[in-house]
Amino acid sequence: MKFSENWLRELVNPATDTQGIADQITMAGLEVDEVLPVAGQFSGVVVGEILTAEPHPNADKLQVCQVSDGSEQFQVVCGAPNARAGLKTAFAKVGAVLGGPDGKEFKIKKAKLRQVESFGMLCADDELSISEDHGGIMELAADAPVGTDLREYLDLNDSIIDVDLTPNRGDCLSIAGLAREVGVLNKAPVTYVDVAPVAPSIDDTVTITLEDPEGCPRYQGRIIRNVDMSAATPLWMVEKLRRCGIRSIDPVVDVTNYVLLELGQPMHAFDLSKLSGGIVVRKAKQGEKLTLLDGNEAELNDKTLVIADSEKAVAMAGIFGGEATGVTAESKDIFLECAYFNPITIAGRARSYGLHTDASHRYERGVDWQLQRKATERATQLLLDIVGGEAGPVVEAVSNENLPTSSTVKLRQSKVNQVLAFAMPAAEIEEILTRLGMQVESSGEGEWTIAVPSYRFDISIEADLIEELARVYGYNNLPVKVPTAELNMIADDESKVGIKDVRRQLIAAGYQEAITYSFIEKGLAAQFDDKHEAKALANPISAEMAVMRTTIWPGLVKALQYNQNRQQGRVRLFETGQRFLPEGDELIQENVIAGLICGPRQAEGWTADSATVDFFDIKGDVEALLALGGCPEQFSFVAGRHVALHPGQSAAIQRNGETVGYMGALHPELVKSLGLNGPVFLFEIVQSVVLDGQLPRFGSLSKFPESRRDLALLVDENISFESIRLVAKEQGGEFLKAVTLFDVYQGKGVEPGQKSLALGLTLQHPSRTLNDEEVNEVIDFVVSALKKQYGATLRE
Repeated sequence: MKFSENWLRELVNPATDTQGIADQITMAGLEVDEVLPVAGQFSGVVVGEILTAEPHPNADKLQVCQVSDGSEQFQVVCGAPNARAGLKTAFAKVGAVLGGPDGKEFKIKKAKLRQVESFGMLCADDELSISEDHGGIMELAADAPVGTDLREYLDLNDSIIDVDLTPNRGDCLSIAGLAREVGVLNKAPVTYVDVAPVAPSIDDTVTITLEDPEGCPRYQGRIIRNVDMSAATPLWMVEKLRRCGIRSIDPVVDVTNYVLLELGQPMHAFDLSKLSGGIVVRKAKQGEKLTLLDGNEAELNDKTLVIADSEKAVAMAGIFGGEATGVTAESKDIFLECAYFNPITIAGRARSYGLHTDASHRYERGVDWQLQRKATERATQLLLDIVGGEAGPVVEAVSNENLPTSSTVKLRQSKVNQVLAFAMPAAEIEEILTRLGMQVESSGEGEWTIAVPSYRFDISIEADLIEELARVYGYNNLPVKVPTAELNMIADDESKVGIKDVRRQLIAAGYQEAITYSFIEKGLAAQFDDKHEAKALANPISAEMAVMRTTIWPGLVKALQYNQNRQQGRVRLFETGQRFLPEGDELIQENVIAGLICGPRQAEGWTADSATVDFFDIKGDVEALLALGGCPEQFSFVAGRHVALHPGQSAAIQRNGETVGYMGALHPELVKSLGLNGPVFLFEIVQSVVLDGQLPRFGSLSKFPESRRDLALLVDENISFESIRLVAKEQGGEFLKAVTLFDVYQGKGVEPGQKSLALGLTLQHPSRTLNDEEVNEVIDFVVSALKKQYGATLRE
C-alpha cells in the first residue's frame, strides 16, 4: 500500500523525519519497500495562466501562447494539444531548473523555435516527475492562484511510502490504521477524522434482503438524489488519491476510493435509476453473466456472492461493480452501499476470475465489522460537499448471529517474561496494550483480561498479544539471550545402511534416479499388481492419474517408454519412494526401492560389444545392493511368479525365507501392449530390508594360501544352484570360503532331464596351510551330502 507522508502527518505528526517513520514501520513488522518523492527536484515553476493561444506561423503543431505569471506576460511556444486560452498550468520561467530524465538538471533559457522567440516552458506532469502522463501540459484548477510557486500550491514537498503488509495486518490498509500504528510507536496523539451523522433530508429508501447472511452479515446504504456529476473533484482529494496510486475518475468514484484509503472500508455507488426494485445479497446462479466496470464479461459460478436487484446481478460482492448500474456523467440519483463480507466468502474469488481489486484485497484480509456506519456517513458528507444532493436515511440489513464478536484474551506476566526473555514491567504492558486500543482489565497477580478492538481481527490468543508487546517495545530493544541446553550424543547405529549409500551404489552401477507420480492409471495398476486393488482417488487430476500406485514399476516403465520414444536405447532408472497397499479400511504406506534396465549392456564405444542386458545383469545389481548391509548370506533368489514378470525369468527375493521383493524380465505381453523395445528387466525391494544390515566386525585376513577344488556334478535340471550352494556351505564348515558356479552344461554326454554344474570350492585356514587330506575330507563331505539330498553324482 502506498500512502502520502503529509496525509499521514495530518493525523499524527511524530518528531521524526521521513526515513525515521519508514524505519519505525519496518521494525514494527510492516515492511517498507521504498520511499519516493512525490515530484522531481525543480525550482522556478509557478502557476501560469494562458491568456491567448495562436497558431505558430511556421509550424502546424506548435502554438504561440501569451502566458501570465500574475505580474508579467511572456511569449511561450508550446506543442501541447491541450494548450488553450484560459487554462492554468505549470509555467517554468526563464531561469527555472528542472530535473532531466537521466537525473541531470537543466536550466530553462530563452529560445527561438522556428523563428519565434519563447520565454519559458509550459510543463507536463512527467517533465516535473509528478507522474508519467505526457498527454499534454498540466491542467490546474480554475481557482489556482496565478504566480504561486507550484511546489507550494500542490504541496509537493511530500514523500510516498510504499508498505508491504503481511496478510494478517489488514487493519493497516488505511491511513487511519497506519496513523494508529505510528502514534503507538511514538507515543504521539492521533487526531482521527471527525465524522458526524448526516441528517436525512428526504425519506427515500431501498429495501435490502440478505439471502446469504453468512457471507454478508451486514449491508447498508442510502439514496442521494440530485447529485451534480459535472462538479470537479477537489484538488486536495485528487492529489491524495494520486499519491496513493489511484487516479481520479469522477467525484463519486473518487469519494468512495478516498474513504477506502482513509478508513479502510471499501464502498460502491450505483446509479439508482438503473436498479430494478430492492437490493438482494445472494449467491450467483451457475452460469449467470455480469459485465464488469472494465467492460469484461464474467461468467459467474454458484459459489460467488453477488449484489443483485430484483432482476439481475449488478456487482460481484466485495470485488467489482457492474457496468450496467455504474455511475456515469448523466447520473442524477445514486445508491451508496457499504457492507461487511465474511473474509472466507471473498477469499480467492477475485483470483478465480483473473481479478485483483483494492476492495477484494481488503475484504480477503478482513475489514473492521463495526466500521460500516462511520464510512457511510463520511462518504455522504464528502459527496454532499462536492456534488451536492439530498441524502435519505441509512437503511441496514444485519444478521447479528453471523457477525464477528469482540474477543477477549487472557494474558499472563509469566508467559510474557518467558517468551520475551526478560521481565517487562506490568505498567509498561498495560500502557502498550492501552495505546493499541485494547481495554485492559487486571485480574491480579500478573494476569490480565484483554478486550480486543474490532479492527484487530488478527488477535485471538495469548501469543498474539505477546507479539504486539514485542513489536511496540522494539525487536531491537529486546535483550539478546543465547539459549542453553543439555544435549545428549545420539548413538549412530552402524548396522543401518543410509539411503544415500543405496543411491550411490545404484548410480555407480550406471542408474539414474527418477521421481515418478504416486498416481497411475487404473488399468495399468491391475496389469502390474493382481494381489492388491489400487485405492481410487475421490477427485483425480485425470484418468491417467486415477489410483494410488501399489508398485513403483508402472511409473518407471512409463519413464522408459518416454525415453525410448525419444531415441534413448540404453536406459537404467531407479526410484526410492512409497507404494500404497490397501489393507482392510487402512492404507499402508511402504517405502520401496525399484529399478529398471533396458538396452545394451555397455554404453556405445569402440571397446564395447552390442550385447543387451539379461536377467543376470539385474541380478548382479540387486546382489550388490543387498551386500551393502554386510549380510548377503541372508538373502536368496527363488523362482517366483509375478503377474508383471516373464514366467520363466522371474524370481522372488527372500531374506531368511521371507519374500521381500521381486525381480525379473517384464512380461512379453506388457512389453507389446506398451510398445516397448525389449527385453526390460526390473526389481523392487522393501526399503527397510535393504537398509537393515548387521554391525560390522573386524576380521583379520589369512596370510596362508587358498586351496581350490573344481567339481562337475550331475543333478536334476530342476535343482537350482542356490540349493547346491547352501548345502555345500553347510557341509564345508568354516574353512570353505566360497562356492562358485563357473559352468552349466546340458547336451551330449548328459542324460536328458539332467544338467552338469561346474563348481569351484575355495578353502582357507586363518592360521595355517591346509593339507591335501583336510581339503579332500571337506570335498568328500560336500559330495556325500549333495548325493544324499539331491542325488548328485560326479561327472566322469
